Amino acid sequence: MKIVLLGATGSIGMSACNCIRRFPEKFEAVGLSSYNNAGKLMELVREFRPVSVCIGNSRASAQALAEIPSTIKIFTGQKGLEDMVNEADFDVLLNAIVGAAGLRATVAALKRNKRVALANKESLVIGGEYIYGLINRGFGEIIPVDSEHSAILQCLSGENKAGVESIILTASGGPFRETDKEKLKNITPEQALDHPTWSMGKKITIDSATLMNKGFEVIEAHHLFGMPYDKIRVLIHPQSIIHSMVEYFDGAVMAQMGVPDMELPIQFALTYPDRLPIQSRRLDLAKTGALTFFEADYNRFPCLKLCLDAGRKGGTSPAIVNAANEMAVQLFLTGRIRYDQIAEIIEDSLGLHASVPVDSLETIENIDSIIRTKIMKRFG
Repeated sequence: MKIVLLGATGSIGMSACNCIRRFPEKFEAVGLSSYNNAGKLMELVREFRPVSVCIGNSRASAQALAEIPSTIKIFTGQKGLEDMVNEADFDVLLNAIVGAAGLRATVAALKRNKRVALANKESLVIGGEYIYGLINRGFGEIIPVDSEHSAILQCLSGENKAGVESIILTASGGPFRETDKEKLKNITPEQALDHPTWSMGKKITIDSATLMNKGFEVIEAHHLFGMPYDKIRVLIHPQSIIHSMVEYFDGAVMAQMGVPDMELPIQFALTYPDRLPIQSRRLDLAKTGALTFFEADYNRFPCLKLCLDAGRKGGTSPAIVNAANEMAVQLFLTGRIRYDQIAEIIEDSLGLHASVPVDSLETIENIDSIIRTKIMKRFG
């Protein structure tokens, strides 16, 4: 199986590399990309010897570009990602890019009737209506990499989807699930980046703290499984052992469980519907102890509610939320706004822009650019 791996040097990308190493006779990395971690990318290039490489920030990677063997085709910049996907000979695109930048690569792979192992949640958040318009016309397929959606896919396996009463997405609740709302304004980036369960990149870790990521995952689940929003629920589950559940109309609840480890859903997305072995830590329920659950508090997690409202509204509303959130998270990480202002910026952006139907990639990219430009002008 030939794999193009976008975002190869991030946390998901590195876990994907472990899956490729585990079965060198089955998997071949023919394309790799990284935005600016040129040093780590070069290590992977030397190890996997891909056919093509894309470096997003070419200005910061001049030395690395010069070191890449002439036998490897080099792509650069945002357009380079799309060009590499359009030109490469591959079976699966594993899209682990963070943010809206991953959308065009996802669409390009689908238009070539390829499987997309999707970890770039923003592709479906901002472009789900457009993407599933393609898939419903027979273009490609998406297999989710997020642990929650992988869990749902596994719980639905062999079942009649018409019998589903609800989908239950679990969330760890991040580091502030018990923090008083009044104290959130004083949260520092260092505190927000200290996730109690998962080790992830900075942006998604902040999204996990605000629960914006869970709102994104509800929108993803809506598109991936064709479920209406009123059939998708969110429960806080601090232990992160049950990755998600499916409730059927006879009262049965199917849960997918396991220790927090992204290699399982990554490998499952590559091999679906088959499974390959992983020699890793196993779930020991006797040692795990109690599993607890509680409802998400919208007062503590306003980003979750804003995202859910945008998903229900549809059109370009999710794209507005995504662009505002990406900008707000960056402003918070660089110390230019308070933690509680992330939700304020998103709410303001939603209030200032009417939602329109998503009829093209250009429509999505236009509203994305407008939102980012306005926020940048406001905060510098």
